[in-house]
Amino acid sequence: MEQRIGSSSQPLEGAGFDPAFIPGLTAPGSGEPEDVKPADAGREEPEPEPEQAPEPAEAAEESQEAQEEPSADGPVFEAADRRARIVADHRGVRLALDDQECEFRWDEIGAVETETPRFGKRFTVTVHTPERRWYYLEIEAASRSRFAEWETALDAVLDAYFEDAGDAEGEADDKEAAAAS
Repeated sequence: MEQRIGSSSQPLEGAGFDPAFIPGLTAPGSGEPEDVKPADAGREEPEPEPEQAPEPAEAAEESQEAQEEPSADGPVFEAADRRARIVADHRGVRLALDDQECEFRWDEIGAVETETPRFGKRFTVTVHTPERRWYYLEIEAASRSRFAEWETALDAVLDAYFEDAGDAEGEADDKEAAAAS
């Protein structure tokens, strides 16, 4: 019978001991020694000329033009506190929290839900998408009396824009059914 002296356990392998164990965690090695220079190091390639960036004044004008769209004469809902902001208008619904923002066009929205707590001053707006995802944002109101004001303003926007998209689809379906008959 043969006996070994020392530990019978195998050395541990894994990310705890070797970060290169996980692919993509560290840059792959080139397989060449670091002190060897590449063969084409002696040749100099002409540097590409940098493109001229627009002047700051021109860039500011372009960004303003891009953000300015023909405004629709319709209701707009806007609510904000020190961290969060909700805007609903002819373009869709935009949610912003600190430096994070997301925008939903009306054709991307499946439903918009509001919630007011029994106690407290946080107004919650949840945007549901057709892919069964939802995004919510809480706005802190100065007083609970703002909840009713916000509800009516958001309902007016939803009635004006959200229902129009659904009615247009319904009308198109009605026209297709009539044409098929």
